[in-house]
Amino acid sequence: MHIAIIMDRNGEWAKRRSLSRVMGHREGVKSVTRIVRAADNAGVDILSLFAFSTENWLRPQDEVSFLMKLLEDYITKEARELIKNNVKLIVSGRLDRIPTSGRRALETVMAESADNTGMILNIALDYGGRDEIVQAAKRLAESGDDFTEESFAKYLYHPELSDVDLLIRTGGELRISNFMLWQLAYAEMYFTETLWPDFGDTDLKLAIESFNNRQRRFGKTDEQIDVR
Repeated sequence: MHIAIIMDRNGEWAKRRSLSRVMGHREGVKSVTRIVRAADNAGVDILSLFAFSTENWLRPQDEVSFLMKLLEDYITKEARELIKNNVKLIVSGRLDRIPTSGRRALETVMAESADNTGMILNIALDYGGRDEIVQAAKRLAESGDDFTEESFAKYLYHPELSDVDLLIRTGGELRISNFMLWQLAYAEMYFTETLWPDFGDTDLKLAIESFNNRQRRFGKTDEQIDVR
């Protein structure tokens, strides 16, 4: 099962408590740690987290710098547990624009976890769904391969990953915000009012239960799906 999460409204969480936005982001990182563990324990195969979009560079510079440092601190702190729990870390996005120290921390953990066979933790960093599609199209054109869905998919950031089964978005927002546009083609959507810093094990369990109670038809009829 591939779960993708848009982690939203850290700033709103802080605002409701009369705290600075950075405090909301700090709490958001705690939720990342909690949900990575919960997803792994639940038997999730792939967990994709939307950490920083290509559009997020437009935020105030001090906030962007703080987010980059927070990411580096998270990776450094959690590296040992990820390795111990057989989690494989990968990144989707533009690593070349990430500050050097953060990029090195990510590359170190990716290398150390490359042979792990447990859950894949896919961090979408400096990521945009449209940008991924444009870059894939360029690489496909340069390859000389025929343009088909199958050949196109080979040039996405991580073609080895299965499509998303369940998209979760927190904070009451009802959009996908340029996240994994190709991979979300047949994903089930789950929207919750819960702000990301408050999202916990029980919330993840409820989202998975909702997914398990849905019928996925992939273009077929109910009758075709019900045939045993």
